[in-house]
Amino acid sequence: MSAAPDQRILVFAPIGRDGPASVELFRSANLEAVNCRNLAELVSEMALGVGAVFVAEEALFGKDTVPLAQWIASQPPWSDLPFVVLTSHREQPAVMAWRRSLVSLLRNVSLLERPLQPMTLTSAVQSALRARRRQYEVRALLAAREQTAQQLEKLVVERTRALAEANEQLRLEMNERARVEETLRQAQKIEAIGQLTGGVAHDFNNLLMVISGGLDMLDRQADPDRRRRLMDGMVQAAQRGASLTRQLLAFSRRQTLRPEPVDVAAQMGGMRELLDRSLRGDVHVEFDFPDTLWPVEVDPGELELVILNLAVNARDAMPNGGTIVVRGENLPDLKDEQIVGDFVRLSVIDTGVGMGPEILSRVFEPFFTTKEVGKGSGLGLAQVHGFATQSRGTVRIRSEVGKGTSIELYLPRSHNVPSRELHLVDLNMVRPTRSTHGRILLVEDDDEVAALVSEMLAQLGYEVTHAASGAAALGALADGRTVDLVFSDIMMPGGMNGVELAREIRRRRSDIPVLLTSGYSEAAVHDAELAGIQILPKPYHIEELAAALKAVTSDLGREMDTKRSNRC
Repeated sequence: MSAAPDQRILVFAPIGRDGPASVELFRSANLEAVNCRNLAELVSEMALGVGAVFVAEEALFGKDTVPLAQWIASQPPWSDLPFVVLTSHREQPAVMAWRRSLVSLLRNVSLLERPLQPMTLTSAVQSALRARRRQYEVRALLAAREQTAQQLEKLVVERTRALAEANEQLRLEMNERARVEETLRQAQKIEAIGQLTGGVAHDFNNLLMVISGGLDMLDRQADPDRRRRLMDGMVQAAQRGASLTRQLLAFSRRQTLRPEPVDVAAQMGGMRELLDRSLRGDVHVEFDFPDTLWPVEVDPGELELVILNLAVNARDAMPNGGTIVVRGENLPDLKDEQIVGDFVRLSVIDTGVGMGPEILSRVFEPFFTTKEVGKGSGLGLAQVHGFATQSRGTVRIRSEVGKGTSIELYLPRSHNVPSRELHLVDLNMVRPTRSTHGRILLVEDDDEVAALVSEMLAQLGYEVTHAASGAAALGALADGRTVDLVFSDIMMPGGMNGVELAREIRRRRSDIPVLLTSGYSEAAVHDAELAGIQILPKPYHIEELAAALKAVTSDLGREMDTKRSNRC
């Protein structure tokens, strides 16, 4: 059986009997050998496959070896074909120089000098074949590596395509999930709006019933005491409406807070009388504040309302009486997922009936309440949550059925010194006396509100000129009439709101003070504060109106005095 082409020995010794004799010698050693008669045939056979080449040096002497050199130079990286060259005894300089050039041409060369033993020749050729077989092993390894690389590249392409398909599927699923979540959020919003509007309608209809029914009954009652009771009921209904609006704004984080450094212990101590009036005789309040308790940065008035709200809730949770503990604790360097920094934990703790998990999960929802109809609006804890969040803090509830509830406010520490003035709820407002204070330009688009405010201003001793829009107000100022102060609503039709009107008045008549009012303060409160314009929130009592008018007039006077001093 003949050997594979790449295991053959090509013999090129065309002179004499060297070629045929060598072929016979190799075949006798079970080696496949081919006798080439000329150089062209040798190069052609080498292209078909070769294990080693045996060549007599005289066969190449004087021949054109360019085709042979090209074949050798074009070998792949793994190949270095071995040549066994049979040389003569001649050592003339020219012969030695030619022989060196021949070795350089053939590269992988073994030189055998005549005469030599057949075994020596056979051994040299077998050694060359073994070296060639190692080259073939390298070729096989390179081929296997290339095949593996191609398979890996194919696998990478397939895996990349699979990942791309998976990513596309994931993207579609994420988009679908986002769509479903958005749909759910919209449904929850609609549900919340439904609860909100239903709750607001219920509570405000009750308040309107008290006011409208009271007004109807006033005309039917001649007894002064009964008329006074009707009036008191309507005043209380109006106050409840204002409180409900404030709770709504706090829940939605729309109520404008005015944070300042507050001494919690002093502020709570000042609430003792208010708490005692609001709670039953069988409910007691204990304060637990360390001397080292930090001040907090909050709106003091809203803090009092929150504590009062929580105390009333705690009272209602203890139908058989008990003790409410209001406790303050410093929490330095607090770190969790909601708040980071120095905080004061203000806790309101009761020993009442407690709440189960199903109720705890809903306590911050608007108008959710476990109280009887008419006993609560369901906005109390929602207001607490809105206040805490808007104050850059948070609120947490710990409760267990039958063991009581602890509601914890986390409020940011203030590094400033609190004012000595306590911002307590004024329980005994003093009604102002009537006197002549000047002329006010009232800018209000609602005729009923304008009529009521005009009566209030007249009661305070002001002459009132009414304008229904910003443009009308500017026209009234332009016609030369005397105006000592402008009192304007913020939200008005006609393209100019109250803030813009105030800026234009300051540009034209910087000597006229401007006071703004609004039932929804966030709309333009930021612009007004930047412009240094005071705002009186709706609804307001006549006492609050009188105080605001006095304050804005005093502020303008001080500003004018400062300007005159600077000119001097």
